Amino acid sequence: MIEKLEEIKDRFDELSRLIVQPDAMSDMKAYTKLLKEYKDLEKVVKKYEEYRAVIDGIKEAKAILDTEKDPDYREMAKAEIDELTPQQEPLEEALKQMLIPKDPNDSKDCILEIRAGTGGDEAAIFAGDLFRMYQRFAEKSGWKIGIMDLTEGTSGGYKEIIANVSGEDVYGQLKFESGVHRVQRVPATETQGRIHTSAATVAVLPEMEEVDVDVNMNDIRKDIYCSSGPGGQSVNTTYSAIRLTHLPTGLVVTCQDEKSQIKNFDKALKVLRARLYDLELQKHNEKVGAQRRSMVGSGDRSDKIRTYNYPQGRVTDHRINMTVYNLPDVMNGSIAEFIEGLRIAENAERMKQENEGME
Repeated sequence: MIEKLEEIKDRFDELSRLIVQPDAMSDMKAYTKLLKEYKDLEKVVKKYEEYRAVIDGIKEAKAILDTEKDPDYREMAKAEIDELTPQQEPLEEALKQMLIPKDPNDSKDCILEIRAGTGGDEAAIFAGDLFRMYQRFAEKSGWKIGIMDLTEGTSGGYKEIIANVSGEDVYGQLKFESGVHRVQRVPATETQGRIHTSAATVAVLPEMEEVDVDVNMNDIRKDIYCSSGPGGQSVNTTYSAIRLTHLPTGLVVTCQDEKSQIKNFDKALKVLRARLYDLELQKHNEKVGAQRRSMVGSGDRSDKIRTYNYPQGRVTDHRINMTVYNLPDVMNGSIAEFIEGLRIAENAERMKQENEGME
């Protein structure tokens, strides 16, 4: 582990020199990558320096006990050992966790797509509730969230809503939300007080750059039309809404959020890149086989992952068998507890796979 950490520190020191070179920003894409790598390694290096200080402190204190006869010095050395020793194991564990190979997309921004599933109007209302939950979570996390396209439900909520989320470690946290979310409650449209079960599907896609996914523009058909709002009324009279069709796959992306045709095109292209990447990822996962997939990372999107039961005030995540009884807080964006549990489970799975690979 120490050898690996020393390699990381050497690379960090090299990056520290590279990012302050006079011509470092002449190529902004390359500079951005260097800066991102620098920030990622900085966390590990700081923790490693903290660990080294503890190890060196224990070593020096033990050396004093071996050579020093003065009782006061010996007492101080013992106190130093007593203080530092309990810190060693937690720091080692934290470093082991940091050295687990991470999904390279974790630090990316993401595309969040929510679609109403079974349940008619109630499913659309629930899709709206889920979107507000993610909005609240984004606010608490200091992220920015912007709507790219939506189709409203007839009784509220959304049949479909697509948004981009930007900030620190966005995909790394929200990726666990992909799957089928199920709600059990008495719908506002129910006249006899019966509990209904409805569902909405969430897809979280890492936002890809040109260098990540090569899209041949000759494979894309671009259609331009007037933006429209609920009920079909015209939002503006200019042809700014964009529909992109990827001919080889049949994927269709629309965006009418901006008044600028260029901005809508850029946003739609980002969604298309993310979906194309996701398509390739799903194919890869099928080839790799279920035994090599993380239990929580990128499983089948048709799987039911979480249930929100309103009569009992509980929320259950079925992947880690975790249940909490604070449903109102959860729907107000308090989903960090679930995400932390899922990240721990994913890290444990990755560590297990690493150990299997070493055997």
